[in-house]
Amino acid sequence: MPPDPAEAARLRLFQLVSPALPVGAFSYSEGVEVLVQQGRVGDAAALRGWLEAELRCGALTLEVAALAPLRQGLERWRDRDGADARVAAADLIDLDGWLLALREAPELRAQQRQMGRSLLQLLADLGWPPPALHGVSAGAGPGHALAWPAAFAWACLCFELDSPAMQEAYLYGWAANQISAAVRLVPLGPTEGQRLQLQLAPLIAGRAAVLAVADPRRLWSGGVGAGLAQLRHAELYSRLFRS
Repeated sequence: MPPDPAEAARLRLFQLVSPALPVGAFSYSEGVEVLVQQGRVGDAAALRGWLEAELRCGALTLEVAALAPLRQGLERWRDRDGADARVAAADLIDLDGWLLALREAPELRAQQRQMGRSLLQLLADLGWPPPALHGVSAGAGPGHALAWPAAFAWACLCFELDSPAMQEAYLYGWAANQISAAVRLVPLGPTEGQRLQLQLAPLIAGRAAVLAVADPRRLWSGGVGAGLAQLRHAELYSRLFRS
């Protein structure tokens, strides 16, 4: 019996959200370390409230809404040539830069670039180099390397993953990394962390369905608290995480 393509894609989805994916996500707390030191996140209930707020209206949601247009832009860039490829590349790089500009903290922008670069390098090593135009690759150098959302969209294109699985994976991976950081910082027990991940599942699925068909440029971000926490991370006297 021939293998089911959908089943193979599902297994690749697991690979994309695995903590073994070598992109360094485990080394970032995205402001949670600041919140813990400030006493604003000290137990599972406070962490759940924080994560739910970010899943509903944080800058994260604009990135998730941008995954579909990023994937479409990468597909056009890959499959076309000449003027069509240049237009697709320009649109893609513009959206990629806009998403980066939404992140106030330099550390978080550096995180997005580093994780994007690492994922693009991994995919190139696996046989899926990012598209190139006139010798300029989407993974080449800090001036042209795509950040994490676009690199994630490229991985989904390579792995034949589409909406809403793509959006679910992005949100799930983000939540899992935040919970993992909190387990070490609050601290939470691993059972409490797993319970929290289960509690967030319906919200993640619901937000993924909505954001899969949303226009990112018509959304707004209410993640002011997250932005301030991320900015203050560099000022911590001691810290476990990079941002």
